[in-house]
Parts: sequence; structure tokens; C-alpha cells
Amino acid sequence: MISSNIKMTLLEKERLWPIIFVLLTWPAFFVSCHDPVRKNQSHLHVPDENIRKGKVLAATYCQSCHMLPDPLLLDAKNWENGVLPEMGPRLGIFNHGFNEYPSSRNDLELPQNFYPSERVLMPEDWQCIIDYYTSLSPDSLPPLQRNLPVVVNTNLFRVEMPAFKTNVPTACLVKIDTTVSPVQLFIGDATTKNLFRFDNNLSLLDTFKTNSPAVDIEIHNQELFVCNIGIMNPNNGKHGSLTKIGLDQAGKMKEDTMLKIEQLQRPVQLTSVDLNNDGRSDYLVCEFGHLTGSLSWMENKGNDQYVRHVLRPFPGAIKAYVRDVNKDGLPDLWVLFSQGEEGVFLFTNKGNGEFEQKEVLRFEPIFGSSSFELDDFNNDGFTDILYTCGDNADYSVALKPYHGVYIFINDGTNHFFQKYFFPMYGCFKALARDFDGDGDLDIAAISFFADYIRHPEESFIYLENKGSLDFQPYSIPNTSSGRWLTMDGGDIDGDGKPDLILGNFSIAPTSMKSVIDWKEGPLFIILKNMMKR
Repeated sequence: MISSNIKMTLLEKERLWPIIFVLLTWPAFFVSCHDPVRKNQSHLHVPDENIRKGKVLAATYCQSCHMLPDPLLLDAKNWENGVLPEMGPRLGIFNHGFNEYPSSRNDLELPQNFYPSERVLMPEDWQCIIDYYTSLSPDSLPPLQRNLPVVVNTNLFRVEMPAFKTNVPTACLVKIDTTVSPVQLFIGDATTKNLFRFDNNLSLLDTFKTNSPAVDIEIHNQELFVCNIGIMNPNNGKHGSLTKIGLDQAGKMKEDTMLKIEQLQRPVQLTSVDLNNDGRSDYLVCEFGHLTGSLSWMENKGNDQYVRHVLRPFPGAIKAYVRDVNKDGLPDLWVLFSQGEEGVFLFTNKGNGEFEQKEVLRFEPIFGSSSFELDDFNNDGFTDILYTCGDNADYSVALKPYHGVYIFINDGTNHFFQKYFFPMYGCFKALARDFDGDGDLDIAAISFFADYIRHPEESFIYLENKGSLDFQPYSIPNTSSGRWLTMDGGDIDGDGKPDLILGNFSIAPTSMKSVIDWKEGPLFIILKNMMKR
């Protein structure tokens, strides 16, 4: 759980869209949201008073750390055996009944006071919270509901695969470098810790060994600034780093040892920007972390010396954009946080390295926020938000009907309202581009946790904008050969149309069943745009 003193946003006050979602998809369960004694059939033995008390306690203790999750968002088994045992230790509860709760009390990389020294709730009160969630939750989640079926289309993209192979494809970074001509491609592989460079014909040009898996890259005049995550799997250590790579006389990648920023906590994105207006380039870093983490920036003091400043000391910072929102000449920040207190935050630059923080969108901690973009879907000149949720690797592994692609429209004052939702299990990233050249924004989306048993083709979906946020969903043949963790867009072949590159991270959690062996698939694929303009 993550504590926050942020005031409620307009979206949180109204919370209309999750209510509409429940009304449309779960009519049988809607009454249970408002009647705390309407029970799951498998929990009819639970006293009604326990459920009523549990609802009050959950609002008091769970909501102190993040948005209060609705019991309907998970099935009873996942609440009882997954989420609540992970939340108990945050309240000083390390065992309950005959169950030992998992915790990281022996993790030396956590602050000593991370867990309470004494339990915050008595056992009978904690049981009431368990009763509340397990009694009002469904035995299983309903399937996702779509207004339009996903149609197979062979005329949109052509899949191209490289001849290059790795034993275990684990692409954790894909990047189209359009700063050079012809275009180059960069691929980071987690298993080998290699950064591969390909030409636009998918031939390997160069290989560079990074300190740890490279998950983000900035390119400036043939200089590469690489974000190395450290240890890929969830951990609380500070093993990540930022390194600079240049080219030697032979045109091969070579590390510039003059710049090295280390001891970063599972960084997933870096952005070079002069945040304090002193004429030197600083680095904004999303230190995603695990139980701890932060949004931080490294102030450039000159002579390759940097001082770290923390903007928000909570884990889950996953994506940031730099914009001058209030037109005062200072760079402001839009940032998406996952990991508990999920939401989109606006950091307004007040000068001298000081920022004012505001949460503009808030999501329930079960959502698993995975990416966002800043776009203008209605061409009114105001920034809209394209958002995806679909992280399904934590404590509640289930096909969730609220995973997918969302569009939030800006009312002109940076208040956002949901105007579109496309359900997509395990959605991990979406890119808005005018792929078909008709003047509006279409959407390409990937899933890392698709329904691979029934619909493996839905690991990639193309949403064609028909106007007024009416999208037709398509699947593309031959896009189920990988488990797509990463995606980037750009004109690879120079024909003026945006293409796509998808990275295959073939190692799946043991809970993820599939008939597909992703390890036999390519490290990456190209989706060549075949649409006529």
C-alpha cells in the first residue's frame, strides 16, 4: 500500500465510469455494491455484521493508502489467497488463522520501518475485511464485453521477421531510430544483456553488452543514453544505471565512461531535460522499483556530477512526458504511476527545481496501469490521454474484463473524462498514430497477458478510427508468434507511413498457460504498414 495526502480529483468524486461499467457488464452483481449483505453463494455462512463492519474498516484502512477497490473487481479466491495476504503485512499482520502471509521483512534493501512494528488491526477486524471482499466478490469474473467483434484483416500490415535468432527471446526494449537515414532499429535483450543494432532491412549491424537489461534509450546525434533496469524481476535494490554510448571510428557502439549514473531503483525510463533552467541537461528518471521506488531527477552540476532529487517517493513511476502545460517557459511533467496508488499526475514546474503535484486521473490498485500517451483525439488543441491497463503478474492473476484501452478527453482545464474503452485482456501498451492517412488518430495495442488459449491473435489489435471515437478492431495474421512486452512506431522504410516494431519477451509466468511456445518465436517483428493513402 502507498500512502498519499493528495486531494480527491473530480474523477474520483464522480466515479461514473466504473459504475457504468458494472451496470453494463455485471447487472446481477450491481445490487451487491450497495447492499453489503448480498453475499457470494460460497460465503453464505459469513455473518452479515462482519460484512458491514468490514466495509467500514476497508474504507478506513485500505483507502488510507490507495483508491478503495470494489469487491467486484476480483473473484473471491484472488481476494482471499492473493491480494489480501499481500496487504496484511502493510498493516502489521504477518499471519492470520493458520496462514503465514508473505512479506519482505528480511529484505535488507527495504527501509527498517517499512512494515509496522505492531499490528494495526485486531484479528477479528482483519477477518471482517476478508469477509467483506470475499463475500461480495463473484466466484469468477465475467468475460469482457465488446460492442464490435475483432475482425481479421490481411490488408493493413505485413509481418516481417528477422533472420536473426536468440535462444530465448526476451526483448525488453525496441526503438526505431529515425534520426538517421536509413532508419536503424535498437533491440534490448534481457537474457543476454545485449543491445542489438539493426538496419532497416533487419540485418544485424552491431552488438553492445550493457551492464543490465536495457529498457529505455534516448538518441541524440549518434549518442545513446541507455537506461539499464538492474535486476529485471521485482526487487527493492538500487542496481539500475544510466550509461552513455557513442560510436568509435569503425562506427561500432562504445561506452563513454565519462558519464555513468548508478544506484537507481529499477529505472524504466529516462528523459533528458533542463528542469531547473540553468542551461545544463538534467535527467528525469522513472524509478519503478517494487515495494519502494520514486520519480526522481538527477540535477546536472557540471563535470559529469549529478545530485539526485525526489519528486514523488513512491514506486510505480512507469512513463513520463515533458510539456510546458501553463506556457510559462518551464518544463512541466505528466507521469503515470502504477503499483498501488495508480494514476496520472501533473507536476507543474514552479522554478528552481520545485514542483507542484496534482493527481488528474486515479485508478483502482487492481487495474495494473501499463502505459499512457498524450494525444489530441478531438483536435481541440488540448491534451487528451490514451491509457492502458493490463499488468497481470502480481497478486491477482485472472482475465480481467476492465483491462484494455481507454481514452480520456480534456475539457480544456486539465480535467479528464472517459470517452472510450476497448476491452483487451492484459493490454500493455497503445500507440496513437494516423496509420491510414485519413486525418484522425488510429490505435495500435499489444497485450502481454492475452487470452492465449482462446484468442492468441488478440495479443495485437489495430483500432481503426472511423470518426467521433468510433473504432473498428482488427487482428493481423501472424502476430501471435511472440509475447509482446514492448512496441514502438515510426516510418521504417521511408514511404511516409508509420510502421511498428514489436518485441517478444518469451518467458511467461508459470500461471500463464498457452499452446504457444514463444521461445521458438523471433526476438522482434516488424508490422509494415500496407494501407493505401
